[in-house]
Amino acid sequence: MLKIGIIGCGFIGGQICRAIDTGAVNAELYALSDSSHNKALELAASLERCSPGYMGIEELLQNVDLVVESASQSAVRFIVPKALEAGCDVMVLSVGALADEELRKRLFRLAEQHNCKLYFPSGAVASIDGINSASAAEISSVTLTTRKPPLSLAGAPHIEALGVELEKIERETLLFEGTASEAVKAFPANVNVAATISLAGIGFERTRVKVIADPSLTRNVHEITVEGEFGKFFTRIENVPSPENPKTSYLAALSAISTLKKILNPVQIGT
Repeated sequence: MLKIGIIGCGFIGGQICRAIDTGAVNAELYALSDSSHNKALELAASLERCSPGYMGIEELLQNVDLVVESASQSAVRFIVPKALEAGCDVMVLSVGALADEELRKRLFRLAEQHNCKLYFPSGAVASIDGINSASAAEISSVTLTTRKPPLSLAGAPHIEALGVELEKIERETLLFEGTASEAVKAFPANVNVAATISLAGIGFERTRVKVIADPSLTRNVHEITVEGEFGKFFTRIENVPSPENPKTSYLAALSAISTLKKILNPVQIGT
């Protein structure tokens, strides 16, 4: 049975643990790791069937088959290279870290050298299959427009740099427009989907992103428009935010769980 180690015990990590604990994912939850020892222990204690051990990074990497990174972009830079060098497959959830071209090339090279798999779940959007299919021919443009309740953008470097008073926004307000590489640095906890879209399609520099604060919203909205030789498609998804972390959509956790099921399932559906 596949041994899984989860690094990062927040909302998404917790949802993955519970999916394994209930049997929805047929794998062994072997170990947890988090910068907060207590958070990892509390998550382990909340499970009914699984009894994962708390391990430091080095110990965890020597004992599991698949590492799930659900911590942060900085964790990707520190942990994922080590995981690949240890021969582990890795699921990366803080995909925005791969806007760093040097890191991206290094991770792809290590995965090839060590015969490992890197998995990037679709996250909080519903068009990655379409982009993957369209990329078999020529794609001319990809645009992501993200609309969120203002306070869910609190703490973003772009917001703090500009001194935006989010609580005073009373109508739909464009806060950012630029490339995906710029967007994931400006909003590292809010637009990981921009990175996933870029990896699937035409890259970080050609993918365009808009971030809009809208006080009328209670959900996180992502709109994607893709044009190319295949034609044109448009998708819109309205995500329920995580009750624990409004920066994260519930669908992002479900996407990670679905990716685990796909890894384990001999029947593959979709691109």
